[in-house]
Amino acid sequence: QVKLVESGGGLVQAGGSLRLSCAASGNIFNIDVMGWYRQPPGKQRELVAARTSGGTTNYADSVKGRFTISADNAKKMVDLQMNSLKPEDTAVYHCYAQVHTAWNRGPYEYWGQGTQVTVSS
Repeated sequence: QVKLVESGGGLVQAGGSLRLSCAASGNIFNIDVMGWYRQPPGKQRELVAARTSGGTTNYADSVKGRFTISADNAKKMVDLQMNSLKPEDTAVYHCYAQVHTAWNRGPYEYWGQGTQVTVSS
């Protein structure tokens, strides 16, 4: 069993900053990818940012230049620094990981329960 636990969401004014953190625990052999998705009210879940274990990053166009993803592979943690926040960034943010539970098992996808980010105008 693998568990992802997020922290750091909240309410912030437009132009402000928040930092999200996610910690993975459980039966983990190694992690290929960790990242963040978000689901705005009434919309589909969308990729925000992802980072491979090798350090390659991928960002949604809407957050490039404002959000930064970082990770500590040894601690199995990923952070998302969000600057210059806009009302359209309001969403539930979910941590995501592709995990191998053994050398020959996986990768499997796991999701955190989500943390609410609300940006007021």
